[in-house]
Amino acid sequence: MSSRDVARNLTRRLDDRPFRGIVLIIAATVFLACSDALGKYLMLTLPAIEVAWLRFLVFVLIMVPVATASASSPLKSVRPGLQVLRGLALVFSSVLFISSLRYLPIAQASATSFVAPLLVTALSVVVLGETVGPRRWVATLVGLIGVLIVVRPGTAAFNPAAILTLISALAWAATLIMTRMISGADRVVTTMAFAAIVGFAVLCVLVPFVWVTPSWRDIGLGIGVGVASTAGQWIVVLAFRHAAASLLAPFSYSQLVWVAIIGFVVFGEVPGVWTFVGAAIIIGSGVYTAHRERRRHLRAVAAEPYPSA
Repeated sequence: MSSRDVARNLTRRLDDRPFRGIVLIIAATVFLACSDALGKYLMLTLPAIEVAWLRFLVFVLIMVPVATASASSPLKSVRPGLQVLRGLALVFSSVLFISSLRYLPIAQASATSFVAPLLVTALSVVVLGETVGPRRWVATLVGLIGVLIVVRPGTAAFNPAAILTLISALAWAATLIMTRMISGADRVVTTMAFAAIVGFAVLCVLVPFVWVTPSWRDIGLGIGVGVASTAGQWIVVLAFRHAAASLLAPFSYSQLVWVAIIGFVVFGEVPGVWTFVGAAIIIGSGVYTAHRERRRHLRAVAAEPYPSA
């Protein structure tokens, strides 16, 4: 094998999987931003639990034909208990975040929820055994300061609904961690099927207590929420098959761009200056964290023995 071939293969070996994961996670944020925006619009007429129920109803309806076409049972899991826990964490996160959209501008809610990647960085050490150096810990703490700037607790600008997004972020971080744990054991369709069934079952129990008969317009918007959310979740699962949680987490910050644009165009919301300042700090810490993770990955892969031709 020529030196050029070795260099080309080494470059592919170093770059393909992490970059593929990054591209996928950014694509997922576009779909998730659209889902959040449609959910906020639905909150004008329907309660949060019913909006989430419509979302998971579409999720289940999409997964049924996909699961039927599967060669083997989509519910055949190596780790069914973890799949159920992941589904519970996902639906809990969804309901809390949708609830917060009734009271918060969508950009502020999203910026606050960005504490999730910071939590993933920390949890990936304890749960996944990933290595996080001191510089990345500092970057994570700086990102947390950015979140505090957005939320501004203790000031007149603080909205208690921000607590909902913070708890939602914790549940979402747990979802991402479990996604990473499951990705090496179960197929994507299995993870998606469990999430759809568990979430829909939980919401079917809760929705009768808050039921409001939806209009055809509400049903149409609910379908949009479900389709966009399902696409986003599917891509997230795919992304975590290609790169480490701590590498992908910071790139979810790109969702702020999409929700800020949607919030302005659809709802006429202009994020305050502190939202931009806090978001800039969060994104900066995320970019630095990604840079440190990338360097660590390159060093680790380069140190591995390369098979001879």
